[in-house]
Amino acid sequence: METIKILDREFKKSIPFETIDKAIDKIAKGLNEDVADKDPLLICILNGSFMFAADVMKKLSFPCQISFVKMASYEGTGSTGKIKELIGLTENLEGRTVVILEDIIDTGFTIEKVQKQMLSHGVADLKIATLLYKPEACKVDVKIDYTGLEIPNDFIVGYGLDYDGYGRNLADIYTVVE
Repeated sequence: METIKILDREFKKSIPFETIDKAIDKIAKGLNEDVADKDPLLICILNGSFMFAADVMKKLSFPCQISFVKMASYEGTGSTGKIKELIGLTENLEGRTVVILEDIIDTGFTIEKVQKQMLSHGVADLKIATLLYKPEACKVDVKIDYTGLEIPNDFIVGYGLDYDGYGRNLADIYTVVE
Protein backbone atom coordinates (compact mmCIF):
# COMPACT_ATOMS: atom_id res chain seq x y z
CA MET A 1 0.00 0.00 0.00
CA GLU A 2 1.51 3.30 -1.08
CA THR A 3 -1.39 5.38 0.30
CA ILE A 4 -3.95 4.57 2.96
CA LYS A 5 -6.92 6.26 4.55
CA ILE A 6 -7.28 6.37 8.33
CA LEU A 7 -10.45 7.98 9.63
CA ASP A 8 -10.68 11.31 7.77
CA ARG A 9 -7.04 11.56 6.64
CA GLU A 10 -4.98 10.20 3.80
CA PHE A 11 -1.40 9.02 4.38
CA LYS A 12 1.40 8.05 1.99
CA LYS A 13 4.13 5.53 2.71
CA SER A 14 7.29 7.34 3.81
CA ILE A 15 9.46 4.81 5.68
CA PRO A 16 9.31 1.15 4.65
CA PHE A 17 9.79 -1.54 7.28
CA GLU A 18 13.18 -2.48 5.80
CA THR A 19 14.48 1.02 6.69
CA ILE A 20 12.92 0.78 10.16
CA ASP A 21 14.57 -2.61 10.70
CA LYS A 22 18.01 -1.25 9.72
CA ALA A 23 17.55 1.63 12.17
CA ILE A 24 16.69 -0.88 14.91
CA ASP A 25 19.80 -2.91 14.01
CA LYS A 26 21.88 0.24 14.59
CA ILE A 27 20.26 0.91 17.97
CA ALA A 28 20.56 -2.72 19.11
CA LYS A 29 24.22 -2.80 18.06
CA GLY A 30 24.89 0.25 20.25
CA LEU A 31 23.05 -1.27 23.20
CA ASN A 32 24.85 -4.60 22.76
CA GLU A 33 28.18 -2.74 22.89
CA ASP A 34 27.34 -0.30 25.70
CA VAL A 35 25.08 -1.98 28.27
CA ALA A 36 25.37 -5.76 27.81
CA ASP A 37 27.30 -6.19 31.06
CA LYS A 38 25.19 -3.73 33.10
CA ASP A 39 21.98 -5.72 33.69
CA PRO A 40 19.85 -2.99 32.10
CA LEU A 41 16.16 -2.42 32.66
CA LEU A 42 14.44 -1.34 29.46
CA ILE A 43 11.55 1.10 29.88
CA CYS A 44 9.05 1.10 27.02
CA ILE A 45 6.87 4.19 26.75
CA LEU A 46 3.37 3.06 25.79
CA ASN A 47 1.43 3.00 23.65
CA GLY A 48 3.52 3.90 20.64
CA SER A 49 6.79 2.18 21.53
CA PHE A 50 5.51 -1.37 21.96
CA MET A 51 6.52 -2.57 18.46
CA PHE A 52 9.88 -0.79 18.63
CA ALA A 53 10.64 -2.21 22.09
CA ALA A 54 9.74 -5.76 21.02
CA ASP A 55 11.93 -5.58 17.93
CA VAL A 56 14.87 -4.06 19.83
CA MET A 57 14.67 -6.79 22.48
CA LYS A 58 14.79 -9.52 19.82
CA LYS A 59 18.15 -8.13 18.65
CA LEU A 60 19.81 -7.86 22.08
CA SER A 61 22.44 -10.48 22.83
CA PHE A 62 22.20 -10.29 26.63
CA PRO A 63 19.60 -10.99 29.31
CA CYS A 64 17.56 -7.96 30.30
CA GLN A 65 14.28 -6.92 31.85
CA ILE A 66 11.58 -4.66 30.46
CA SER A 67 8.92 -2.54 32.11
CA PHE A 68 6.33 -0.12 30.79
CA VAL A 69 5.10 3.37 31.49
CA LYS A 70 2.15 4.92 29.70
CA MET A 71 2.19 8.59 28.84
CA ALA A 72 -0.16 10.63 26.65
CA SER A 73 0.39 14.01 25.02
CA TYR A 74 -1.33 13.83 21.61
CA GLU A 75 -4.87 14.61 20.56
CA GLY A 76 -5.59 14.11 16.87
CA THR A 77 -2.49 15.11 14.90
CA GLY A 78 -0.91 17.47 17.43
CA SER A 79 0.85 17.45 20.75
CA THR A 80 -1.07 19.17 23.52
CA GLY A 81 2.18 20.06 25.29
CA LYS A 82 0.70 18.50 28.44
CA ILE A 83 1.95 15.09 29.49
CA LYS A 84 -0.43 12.76 31.31
CA GLU A 85 1.02 9.76 33.14
CA LEU A 86 -1.49 6.95 32.78
CA ILE A 87 0.58 3.99 34.06
CA GLY A 88 3.66 4.44 36.22
CA LEU A 89 6.65 2.43 37.33
CA THR A 90 6.58 -0.33 39.91
CA GLU A 91 10.27 -1.38 39.77
CA ASN A 92 13.06 -0.22 42.07
CA LEU A 93 15.44 1.73 39.81
CA GLU A 94 18.04 2.69 42.38
CA GLY A 95 21.51 1.85 41.14
CA ARG A 96 20.21 0.33 37.87
CA THR A 97 21.17 1.06 34.30
CA VAL A 98 17.96 2.13 32.60
CA VAL A 99 17.34 2.40 28.86
CA ILE A 100 14.26 4.36 27.83
CA LEU A 101 12.81 3.08 24.55
CA GLU A 102 10.76 5.77 22.83
CA ASP A 103 9.15 5.48 19.41
CA ILE A 104 9.46 9.17 18.52
CA ILE A 105 10.87 12.32 20.04
CA ASP A 106 9.27 15.40 18.57
CA THR A 107 8.66 18.25 21.04
CA GLY A 108 10.70 16.33 23.60
CA PHE A 109 8.29 17.07 26.46
CA THR A 110 7.42 13.41 27.09
CA ILE A 111 11.01 12.18 27.12
CA GLU A 112 12.05 15.10 29.33
CA LYS A 113 9.37 14.18 31.87
CA VAL A 114 10.27 10.47 31.80
CA GLN A 115 13.99 11.27 32.07
CA LYS A 116 13.42 13.45 35.17
CA GLN A 117 11.24 10.74 36.68
CA MET A 118 13.92 8.06 36.15
CA LEU A 119 16.71 10.25 37.52
CA SER A 120 14.65 11.01 40.63
CA HIS A 121 14.67 7.25 41.37
CA GLY A 122 18.46 7.15 41.67
CA VAL A 123 19.40 5.29 38.49
CA ALA A 124 23.12 4.62 38.06
CA ASP A 125 23.06 5.27 34.32
CA LEU A 126 20.30 6.44 32.01
CA LYS A 127 20.28 5.96 28.25
CA ILE A 128 17.67 7.15 25.77
CA ALA A 129 16.97 5.27 22.54
CA THR A 130 14.47 6.57 20.02
CA LEU A 131 13.48 5.09 16.71
CA LEU A 132 12.50 8.48 15.26
CA TYR A 133 13.67 12.01 16.05
CA LYS A 134 12.22 15.27 14.72
CA PRO A 135 14.99 17.84 15.31
CA GLU A 136 12.86 20.68 13.86
CA ALA A 137 10.10 20.05 16.41
CA CYS A 138 12.22 19.50 19.53
CA LYS A 139 11.73 22.23 22.13
CA VAL A 140 13.85 20.84 24.99
CA ASP A 141 17.51 20.00 25.41
CA VAL A 142 17.66 16.25 25.85
CA LYS A 143 20.62 13.95 25.22
CA ILE A 144 19.59 11.08 22.96
CA ASP A 145 22.08 8.22 23.11
CA TYR A 146 20.69 6.13 20.23
CA THR A 147 18.72 7.54 17.29
CA GLY A 148 17.38 5.31 14.55
CA LEU A 149 16.24 7.94 12.02
CA GLU A 150 15.92 11.71 11.89
CA ILE A 151 12.73 12.73 10.13
CA PRO A 152 10.95 15.96 9.11
CA ASN A 153 8.32 17.53 11.31
CA ASP A 154 5.37 15.78 9.63
CA PHE A 155 2.55 13.83 11.26
CA ILE A 156 3.11 10.10 10.83
CA VAL A 157 1.39 6.80 11.61
CA GLY A 158 2.34 3.15 11.54
CA TYR A 159 4.77 0.88 13.34
CA GLY A 160 3.13 1.67 16.69
CA LEU A 161 2.36 5.31 15.97
CA ASP A 162 -1.28 6.27 15.69
CA TYR A 163 -3.87 8.75 14.57
CA ASP A 164 -6.57 8.80 17.27
CA GLY A 165 -5.76 5.18 18.12
CA TYR A 166 -5.69 3.86 14.54
CA GLY A 167 -2.76 2.84 12.35
CA ARG A 168 -0.47 1.32 14.99
CA ASN A 169 -0.69 -2.08 13.26
CA LEU A 170 0.99 -0.96 10.03
CA ALA A 171 4.49 -2.36 9.47
CA ASP A 172 5.58 0.70 7.47
CA ILE A 173 5.39 4.36 8.49
CA TYR A 174 3.11 6.74 6.61
CA THR A 175 3.06 10.55 6.43
CA VAL A 176 -0.16 12.54 6.40
CA VAL A 177 -1.07 14.03 3.02
CA GLU A 178 -2.11 17.65 3.60
